[in-house]
Amino acid sequence: MKTTVVEAICREIDLQANYLKNKRLETIYFGGGTPSLLNMNELYDIFETIKKHYTFADEIEITMEANPDDITRDRLAILQRFGFNRLSIGIQSFDDNHLKYLNRIHTSQHAEDCVRLAQEMGFENLTIDLIYGIHPLLTLPKKLQKTQSEFTLGIHQIWQRDLEKAIMLNVPHISSYCLTIEPKTVFGKWLQINKIPPIDEEFASQQFDILVNTLAESGYEQYEISNFCRDNRYSRHNTSYWKRHEYLGVGPSAHSFNGESRQFNVSNNPAYIKALTLGQVPADYEILTPEEKVNDYIMTGLRTKWGCDLTEIEKMVGQKWLKSNEEVLRQNLSQNFLKLDNQLLTLTQKGKLFADRIASDLFLV
Repeated sequence: MKTTVVEAICREIDLQANYLKNKRLETIYFGGGTPSLLNMNELYDIFETIKKHYTFADEIEITMEANPDDITRDRLAILQRFGFNRLSIGIQSFDDNHLKYLNRIHTSQHAEDCVRLAQEMGFENLTIDLIYGIHPLLTLPKKLQKTQSEFTLGIHQIWQRDLEKAIMLNVPHISSYCLTIEPKTVFGKWLQINKIPPIDEEFASQQFDILVNTLAESGYEQYEISNFCRDNRYSRHNTSYWKRHEYLGVGPSAHSFNGESRQFNVSNNPAYIKALTLGQVPADYEILTPEEKVNDYIMTGLRTKWGCDLTEIEKMVGQKWLKSNEEVLRQNLSQNFLKLDNQLLTLTQKGKLFADRIASDLFLV
């Protein structure tokens, strides 16, 4: 099945050759599923297909997502051979109890070892994912489960150690997300039968504060709500999303954006393969209205340090957005959730805790 999907991906690249106006690629990102398990022949086929239609920028960023259990010396050597210069490693935690709860195969020691191996092999530009908001009742040893305050203190100490481990490993980029429980997952089913408690928002907020403060003290810049880096090592690929640059996504469930429309590939592998066998792009399309473009810009731009330029919004919809949101803006500015400086609207540190709510309040409907 994997080989068949790769063949279909190559067909899709051919069919979508004219989707992007700019034929010079600045970034390529292999993510979703387990792309790090692609073999040499499969990587060769994908890259050769891309090169038929596009040129690569001299300083192109090519990223591979990988789990610690997929990372070996031989695998990293193969990636380097194909020009990969950035790794995104799904560490999630450096605590064995948390990893067990998250159903991860790797251990904390394995996680640390794979980061060191990648650095030893020359992958200076790497990022790791860390998860916070894991309820203390689920992972603390029984002997520590005495009082609610001790629960919280213990789990905060584990989270602090996770961050200190990442800092000690000198990882230049960290992405950190709060645990979410989706309905059709194992966690979702456990929540329904009260096997696990719901996410505690106050607890998660405390852990977010620990995240921001600990990384800031060690020289990391929070350039997006969930993303931190040293020495300007921004994720160029993700930054292009947040700045609304055009991009093409290929493969099942992939999304694309060309400035005027969005495209959503089917998620079902057999349906994806069948459509491409028939020479069809397996996607639905959505032409964006000016209002939808503004809402997209607010949702992504506000999350970043670059914020939203009100002159750009005016270019899209004139004075409509400002007139519609005068009162919402006034309230959020007076409550120190937002800051406005030379037509640039950004979230304050306080506002970052409520980013989704603030953004949705500013939508044009």
